[in-house]
Amino acid sequence: MSSIQRVMVFGAGISGKGAAAELAGAGKTVFLYDDTPKELEPELADTLAVGGGGFVCGNIEDVLAEVQQVILSPAVPFTLPVLQKAMDRGVEVIGEVELAWRNYPGHMVAITGTNGKTTTTTIVGEMLKTLPVKTAVGGNIGFALSKEVKGLDKDSWVAAEVSSYQMEGIKDFCPDVAVVLNLTPDHMERHKTMDEYARCKRNVFVNQTNRQVTVLNYDDPEVRTWGKYSKGTLCYFSRKSVLPEGVYMKDGSFFVKWKKTEAEICHKSELQIFGAHNEENVLAAIAGGFFAGVTPEDMRRTLLDFKGVEHRIEYVASINGVPYYNDSKATNTDSVIKALEAFPGGHIILLAGGHDKMTPLAPMMNLVREKTDLLILLGEAKERFYQAAVAAGVEHILKTDTFKDAIEAAHAMAKAPQVVLLSPACSSYDMFHDMGERGRYFKKLVHDLERQGETEKK
Repeated sequence: MSSIQRVMVFGAGISGKGAAAELAGAGKTVFLYDDTPKELEPELADTLAVGGGGFVCGNIEDVLAEVQQVILSPAVPFTLPVLQKAMDRGVEVIGEVELAWRNYPGHMVAITGTNGKTTTTTIVGEMLKTLPVKTAVGGNIGFALSKEVKGLDKDSWVAAEVSSYQMEGIKDFCPDVAVVLNLTPDHMERHKTMDEYARCKRNVFVNQTNRQVTVLNYDDPEVRTWGKYSKGTLCYFSRKSVLPEGVYMKDGSFFVKWKKTEAEICHKSELQIFGAHNEENVLAAIAGGFFAGVTPEDMRRTLLDFKGVEHRIEYVASINGVPYYNDSKATNTDSVIKALEAFPGGHIILLAGGHDKMTPLAPMMNLVREKTDLLILLGEAKERFYQAAVAAGVEHILKTDTFKDAIEAAHAMAKAPQVVLLSPACSSYDMFHDMGERGRYFKKLVHDLERQGETEKK
């Protein structure tokens, strides 16, 4: 990359800002482009200005005519005609994750899949901390990978959460361990077909050889077949089957069996997280940690200490004996199915809706009919969700006008042994900046109701 001096970073989000800062720090002239006006942090603005670059909004073709390379933030699709024209002129267009990979001399566990990426990546990151080397966590989890790998040496290990968007823009990316959790319909507004979505996911291991490891979910009927696409050493994990080799569950315990190693890590009853989906995440994390050199003892300690990630079936509070859970990270229907299945007793008051991804709703609504006492709908998606719920035979449905109305309605109707679960099956962009803001607002409203109840008791 030494011959490239003038670069455009497309997208001024977390990834874009991180990439721009690292490139400018390396002496490049960097133009940080976004199609909406933004005010950069003074430190970043100064760093870009030193190299002769800066923030640009509008006139994208003028900028593209001046640069030799474009770094795309995950939200920017490669199919934009203006980018195709630039590539035809010889401009290299890559994703931010590819940039990070090229600048990183160490080792990496890369985790992808429709659901469970953040939890699995977080666990792997905690496991890596037990190694006697420098470690980091980055990628789709909320930290620009190109920024997180800065200063790491050849012995270091990084846990990287990578999305299908990020895998669109790779060329040389080749992690030591590639983990694929699952595949269900998502992001159809971007990828258009499941085949294209799957192809982007498979890019996580497309450059691997037998010197690297591809970890696949044996229980996912699609992902199980992906061994035929990988040249890496294959390792499967399974919650349902005792594998002759790999990572699996037996009688509720997690086991790793690989060559001369055979070890029981822990029992699911010892964990602080629950649900079948989390058991799969733990299996995948054990595989990632194992091939990074983490000992079974250190994996066990890490898992027993792990309390879960924010916004993923996160316990918030109990009011009048009714627990409230924040599952704002459930931005697709499969995530909601996993959340509903995590409560075997049912009696759920489910809050769903938001910015509609236009994925099929029937499988989710069939489970909603079985598991919920009340479905409360909100946001742009509520009318389509309502029609799908009625078609599936869901009897108790309430449509609300605002997010606050939805929480207050749930609170007014909930009685033990019910649980209140925010699990939207939608992105948050109709009402919030991101799913994190949505989850934090939900928790604030719940805690406000909790305090109100305590005041009324006095």
